[in-house]
Amino acid sequence: MKKLNNLYITILFCSFNLGISINTIAQNPTPAKPQTKSILINGGTVHDGLGKVYNDASVGFKDGKIIYLSYVNQAESKQIWDTIIDAKGKHVYPGLIALNTYLGLAEIEAIRAMNDYAEVGDNNPSARSIIAYNTDSKVTPTVRSNGILMAQITPQGGLISGSSSIVNLDAWNWEDAAYKTDEGIHVNWPSMRVYFGNGTEQEEFEKKQKERISKELESIENLFDNAYAYQLTAKPESKNLNFEAMRGLFNGTKKLYIHADYVKEIIAAINLCNKFKIQFVLVGAADAGLVLNLLKDNNVPIILGKTHALPNRDDEAIDAAFTLPKKLKDAGILFALSCDGFWQVRNLPFMAGTAAAYGLSKEDALSTITYNAAQIAGIDQQVGSIANGKDATILICNGDLLDMKSSTIKNAFIQGRLIDIDNIQHQLYEKYKKKYELK
Repeated sequence: MKKLNNLYITILFCSFNLGISINTIAQNPTPAKPQTKSILINGGTVHDGLGKVYNDASVGFKDGKIIYLSYVNQAESKQIWDTIIDAKGKHVYPGLIALNTYLGLAEIEAIRAMNDYAEVGDNNPSARSIIAYNTDSKVTPTVRSNGILMAQITPQGGLISGSSSIVNLDAWNWEDAAYKTDEGIHVNWPSMRVYFGNGTEQEEFEKKQKERISKELESIENLFDNAYAYQLTAKPESKNLNFEAMRGLFNGTKKLYIHADYVKEIIAAINLCNKFKIQFVLVGAADAGLVLNLLKDNNVPIILGKTHALPNRDDEAIDAAFTLPKKLKDAGILFALSCDGFWQVRNLPFMAGTAAAYGLSKEDALSTITYNAAQIAGIDQQVGSIANGKDATILICNGDLLDMKSSTIKNAFIQGRLIDIDNIQHQLYEKYKKKYELK
């Protein structure tokens, strides 16, 4: 993928040539400096992301790492802390982690030059989403102000899209943002749904559908066959960038993410991965509730799609997407929630809130966008929960983080850095509040 240019300069240049007058665009908040003074968040209700709640507790961190977690009445002397934040009446959470997004790879969907999330062609294992990540996106601060502090930047399109990376959402450039690069390769499993009908033309249409499915499945299997043979060769005669990118899938240093929704696709994906002894993550998984035992037996983690979704079939229950997280939890399957896209990602905590309203406990729902997500991404030793030794990537919130009506982020820290949660939408609100003299 190519590095995004300054998109707004492009717009201003084009607008000048067309004789269009537009206002100066507001600047993104300046990235925070590294933590230099110790901080104690005192007296809040701490949700650790692991299922435990500490009422009237304190969290302390220094040099970007959590070093203290205790109830207030057990707290050490406050004199050892440079800064104390009074969190009484507030809630403290781990920073949220958004998986399967293309944040920073798209800006305005209607302008082609502002979308850099897909490469040309079907098979692009060597494409790297991280080098196209745009830290100057106006979308990222709007997402961050809802508690999402880390994200998986995922390529789109084709059969094999390329490599995703994990980033923090407060950085000067993609190098600074990178938290775990090229951690997994994404496969978009071919749709295996065949639409049937009557008549000669319909029969021909069905035949073409089946031919298309067969051709695409064969293409994926051939690619994996060749990549497997390639990685067995210590020094290949000529370097193949696609096969080099896939080496990690066979030795376990990279994850394979397979995007599939329907039962036939899920079964076919499991069969392929069993053939090559690859542990994979299922993304989307709308039909996961129909194959719970199969997923559990094969130890398949899941990145579930939106809970705010309609049923996939006419005869499904209207709340099928709402209740699926509880079914996965009861089956003992590791899963995280996601909200694919880019600006839509701001709704991630409310997706978890819906899962809580339909069976999950509030703390289990929180884990689906914190600790579970960190486990699936392979970063759970660093982030995803509030515990000693982990990164101080933390939120302070008025009200319930998972409740759209009461959630208001007051402070956010990424690796101990106090970040600015202002964004262009807040700025517009303040501007027009003055115009209409609102309080």
